[in-house]
Amino acid sequence: MAYVLLLNGSPHKNGCTATALEEVRQTLEACHVETELIQVGHLNIRGCIACQSCSRTGHCVFSDIVNDLAPKFEAADGLVVGSPVYYGSPNATLLALLDRLFYSTSFDKTMKVGASVVSCRRSGNTASFDVLNKYFTISGMPVVSSQYWNNIHGFVAEDAHKDLEGLQTMRTLARNMAFLLSSIQLGKERFGLPEKETAHAFTSFSDGL
Repeated sequence: MAYVLLLNGSPHKNGCTATALEEVRQTLEACHVETELIQVGHLNIRGCIACQSCSRTGHCVFSDIVNDLAPKFEAADGLVVGSPVYYGSPNATLLALLDRLFYSTSFDKTMKVGASVVSCRRSGNTASFDVLNKYFTISGMPVVSSQYWNNIHGFVAEDAHKDLEGLQTMRTLARNMAFLLSSIQLGKERFGLPEKETAHAFTSFSDGL
């Protein structure tokens, strides 16, 4: 059975973001996908300081939930991250967590499936959506789409429950994710993962060139 880890980047346990993620979670479960939903947006999580300690030790220098999530992320077949919109961007706490989680983990993330979910009152949703998806696209993770951008509208959870289009978008996202998880598993069994080049090319430009 596939396993999907869901992260709620909102500080509010039962807010609009939680409403959207719960719709995704319940639909994934109905599609026979194991899920785990963890709220992280209320925690005190500092950002990456580029100390490079993780390259030597295999874990982040700061001992907090990032290191606790690392083995769950490694075991997961898919990752869903959800955030409210703050000033046209995701919650800074979630971004700090994702920066450190993705940077400090060296395991291969190729073909793990990623999806982002955003809640907002009016606007800023697509900009936040783009920011979150970049974590997946830099890591070889296919990004799951839906029938619309993965967002739900509301100021409080009661509003989000009234956004029938948003809720349907979440359910469609979950079904698409379940299908993609199954398809990738079959592909891995028959063809294996895509071939990787042995050396990672880094392009840098020096002054004077």
